[in-house]
Amino acid sequence: MITCSLRRILPLSLAVLLASGSVLAGEPSRPECIAPSKPGGGFDLTCKLAQAGFKDEGLLKSPMRVTYMPGGIGAVAYNSIAANRRAEPGTLVAFSGASLLNLALGKYGRFDETAVKWLATVGNDYGTLAVRDDSPYKNLDDVVQALKKDPKSIVVGGGGSVGGQGWVKIALLARAAGVDPRELRYAAFEGGAEHYMALMGGHVDLVTGSASEIRAQQGNKIRTLAIFSEERLGGDLASIPTAREQGYEIQWPLIRGYFLGPDVKEEDVAWWQERFAKLAASNDFQAYLADRDVLPYYVTGPELDALVKSQVAEYRKLGREFGLVE
Repeated sequence: MITCSLRRILPLSLAVLLASGSVLAGEPSRPECIAPSKPGGGFDLTCKLAQAGFKDEGLLKSPMRVTYMPGGIGAVAYNSIAANRRAEPGTLVAFSGASLLNLALGKYGRFDETAVKWLATVGNDYGTLAVRDDSPYKNLDDVVQALKKDPKSIVVGGGGSVGGQGWVKIALLARAAGVDPRELRYAAFEGGAEHYMALMGGHVDLVTGSASEIRAQQGNKIRTLAIFSEERLGGDLASIPTAREQGYEIQWPLIRGYFLGPDVKEEDVAWWQERFAKLAASNDFQAYLADRDVLPYYVTGPELDALVKSQVAEYRKLGREFGLVE
């Protein structure tokens, strides 16, 4: 089975957090969430989930700003925080499974997964494959048959370069079809909604994306062929078949969360953890996530550190299988 699974970890309750003896700091001035991409797409969504959640729940006195720092699918932002902005208590940076994959493949330069403080996750997303409404490809098998006939007959667009999570999603399908992923025609985009715009413009034939991005593309006459989840999602996405039910055992979950600089004081980390614990306990916030096709998934503290390390190790193994790392 081709899969990248996430271990289910029960949320750390607010009562446990407060009983731990942590000394909580005060609210940082001018709280900010950095989306390491252009506006639109998963990183932007992740920041806006926190921005809206904290506002709606009244958990911040000052509104959280969302700023953008594109470059290297998170590399520029990661290096900025790890090297130069190490102790800013009010600066959160969005991360996802794509960030962990790039760390596993060494795409963040000299910094590895131990270079920042992993703060919390709020949800889980899933990979998708989509085409234009007028595409001749009606399902995954149509794509597979075309790839088998000529791997270069389909131009695929996605966020990040070859080896990034955009590429890996189509590479997994190609491998399941017995096609060498290195034969694929892949067009790399920085992120945001660039690859969807390229699809609408006829510059690519298929795009890899995520479930949470689909809602924003509903007016663009885009049809999603498959979602890489264990089972069908609910709500507006209930009609989208999984890869599994189409005969291809591929899952690609994408956690969505936040990290802080490595020198942020522990009392400031504890302050943010308390805020995220309250957010995770809010039924309204859980409904807010569901409305944006993100499944609630809250992890923090040592459990998150362990999750990050296990995911990076799993992605590094996948990278070796694809010949992307030694």
